[in-house]
Amino acid sequence: MTLTLFAHPFSSYCQKALVALYEKDMPFALRMLDGPEAMADLTAIWPLRRFPVLIEDGRPVMEASIIIEYLDLHHSGVYRLVPDDPRVALEARLMDRFFDNYISTPQQKIVLDALRSEAEKDGRGVAEAREMLDRAYHWLDGVMAGRVWAAGEAFTLADCGAAPFLFYAHWTHPIPAACAHVHAYRSRLLARPSFARAVDEARPYRPLFPLPIPQED
Repeated sequence: MTLTLFAHPFSSYCQKALVALYEKDMPFALRMLDGPEAMADLTAIWPLRRFPVLIEDGRPVMEASIIIEYLDLHHSGVYRLVPDDPRVALEARLMDRFFDNYISTPQQKIVLDALRSEAEKDGRGVAEAREMLDRAYHWLDGVMAGRVWAAGEAFTLADCGAAPFLFYAHWTHPIPAACAHVHAYRSRLLARPSFARAVDEARPYRPLFPLPIPQED
């Protein structure tokens, strides 16, 4: 068995896959996407040029959520990130989609707009993204009032994505103080050893972020 992950440590979606690998304590080789040669190798495998991509014995697995499902299927070990109970698994997948679509997508819209020239900026799109994040934060606050992790008592697939997505979302559009349960959940995620490791590995790349970073992080 040889696992190689095409990734960059500062990417939230790459961190999602890294958290899963660290949770499972799985050995792998990181193919750092830090230059034209690495990107050319990725493009040869996945022409859409999106990452992370996991390679096992020559077989590519695309998309962070699918990578985590793949690891559970082929390398479940002692810890599964997709629960055995199908009802809990459904909730984990629902929350996984929530964090992808309603936290990460609007957050990335705002960041990408900050990188554009003034002539290319999309003020209306950014306003809509900020409105979506506000709605998502308040909905999540109600959900997390009665949970430790995103799908209940166990750390799952959903938390692998929630960790980097909420981390960067707070940098981009701060979580309101009134959303105390979201802040507490974010703190638990930051204290999780698997995500704390991912955050530390990404620290050298913080100058790439185009918006102010909260001092406490």
